[in-house]
Amino acid sequence: MKLLLIGAGNMGGAMLAGLSQYDITVVQKNETKAKRLQEQYPNLNITNTIPSLDAYTVILAIKPQSLDSLHVKGCAQGLISILAGVTIETLKEKIEAKSYVRAMPNMAAAMQKSATSLCGDIQLKEDAMNILSSVGACFWLESEDQLDIASALAGSSPAWIALVAEALSDGAVKLGLKRDISYQFVAAVLEGVGIVLKEEHPAILKDKVTSPAGTTIAGIAKLEEGGVRDSFIKAMQASYERAKKLQG
Repeated sequence: MKLLLIGAGNMGGAMLAGLSQYDITVVQKNETKAKRLQEQYPNLNITNTIPSLDAYTVILAIKPQSLDSLHVKGCAQGLISILAGVTIETLKEKIEAKSYVRAMPNMAAAMQKSATSLCGDIQLKEDAMNILSSVGACFWLESEDQLDIASALAGSSPAWIALVAEALSDGAVKLGLKRDISYQFVAAVLEGVGIVLKEEHPAILKDKVTSPAGTTIAGIAKLEEGGVRDSFIKAMQASYERAKKLQG
């Protein structure tokens, strides 16, 4: 399978850590960025022009607002788009392909730990899942509406979790722990919790570390006073609604 990555900016470039194992050609018009990519991936085939799509499964990773000015020729074997807010219907109007998939990786793709949601034509499902598994875990969804929900969960929540991490560190610093240690500590805790949650229900994990009249329940009570769960639910709603609005 020959891949063509159109756009190697923040997300496209991050995905190359995993995608570079494939026979992949990268379109990068910026000479400075192209040189940097070539130094990082010496065996990478980089071009500043878009070849005919006929022989390729295309990964489209340009900015959504740049789609209108994109000019391509040929018919792709498959098109995998990571453009937020751009529907499959819109993609079909702009780029010819035998099948289409929308995918939403997140910033952890650079570490090959992305949580990537996908939906689209079933004939491209297996290839798309295999390709994007190179940058992390993949989840196939039944509709673009579900993709928008998952995009809020995987795409926006890293920023929310980072906010939580910063707040926890601030609390530790307020009590006397050094900042550099507190950040490292919080990162290690979040990593460990993530691993446990793959096997255990969140409520069970919470109950296991919550003793009667203990320290954890004291903290949970304060979090509930601040409406932390309600705030996260509303954040998900706001992110989803914004994604739908971006679709016009």
